[in-house]
Amino acid sequence: MKKTLLILSAILLATSAMAQKDMFNPVLTGVTSLSIAPDSRAGAMGDVGAATDPDVNSQYWNPAKYPFAISPAGFSLAYTPWLRQLVSDIDLANLVGYYRIGDYQAISGSLTYFSLGDVYADNYVIRPYEMAIDFAYSRMLSETFSASVGLRFIHSDLQYNYDEDITSGQAFAADIAMFYTNYVMLGRRECLFNLGLNASNIGSKISYDGGNTNQFIPTNLRLGASILVPIDEYNTISFSADVNKLMVPTKPSYRQFLNEEFGEDFVDDSYSYASEYQSWLDAGGYNDISPIAGIFQSFADAPGGFREELQEIYWGAGVEYAYNNQFFLRGGYHYENEYKSNRKYFTLGTGFKMNVFSLDAAYLISMAQSNPLDQTLRFTLSFDMDGIREIMGR
Repeated sequence: MKKTLLILSAILLATSAMAQKDMFNPVLTGVTSLSIAPDSRAGAMGDVGAATDPDVNSQYWNPAKYPFAISPAGFSLAYTPWLRQLVSDIDLANLVGYYRIGDYQAISGSLTYFSLGDVYADNYVIRPYEMAIDFAYSRMLSETFSASVGLRFIHSDLQYNYDEDITSGQAFAADIAMFYTNYVMLGRRECLFNLGLNASNIGSKISYDGGNTNQFIPTNLRLGASILVPIDEYNTISFSADVNKLMVPTKPSYRQFLNEEFGEDFVDDSYSYASEYQSWLDAGGYNDISPIAGIFQSFADAPGGFREELQEIYWGAGVEYAYNNQFFLRGGYHYENEYKSNRKYFTLGTGFKMNVFSLDAAYLISMAQSNPLDQTLRFTLSFDMDGIREIMGR
């Protein structure tokens, strides 16, 4: 039972710490594993990646970067423990790879698997999980600009009790991404300036009860900027920042339901009116909002008006120092409003790159309670196909 409660907390609350109950109103989605940063380079820089230099893990952050990658091909494997201070068998694994076609095009794909460990119930063991597989095509449209489109299949099996009427859910989604890169002069230094945009997970809803109710998947708009400054022949430093907005309508909260039906002084912490709350949502039309209509509605539907809409924007900033493009030191900060997801944390990390492979590590220090990645070390191992061919003598 304890394991089951931990799993439900991780999935439904998405690792948020509770702020003031009356004002805490996060944007809720299904398949929250799609919002977990999979690789350690971005994870060490405050979870930014829309406009950082292209690398093999660009598939999650901005696949439009691949045509500007130096190597013609590569693949990577990343591992992220989850809730490691409480349990030992919840984790996320990500396998990603890309291949450049000529000088202007690239194809890429990734497989993400989020395991929720073993749940013991009576005489059987249940292994809930979430999985996503995606492919993207990217093309350079000019010497400084590229664009990408991607498709994703999502499968989520959160059944934790065979006696419950819970089914696995499936959804399909698409990504649209753009990337701009060019050199600019800062004083006497020629610096590389990047801009990136990625609208991800634009797709269908997902249902866990045969279609009776549906949840939005985490459709997200990410905007990023980055600038790389050369210090001398061997040393560089880059600064990056991303801003994000979940393009999902804000779900009317249980508190709003109680206020409307029973008055602002009425208190119910037990959710004893859960069925009435669901009927209230149905009557209000929330469950009938289509995914596309939800995208447009998400920019102007927060109960608190424009001020609350601004609270739904979260951001990250990071810095990366590189010596001879082989040794890297990274740091960053990630911020989400306390009345939304309330994730605030510093990140640290390092990286080491050889001709054949690179190894990156990231560490997170949470500034708010209940972050499942707090004091967790993550690793990513990447391989460069050019380096492998050189070793093999081809």
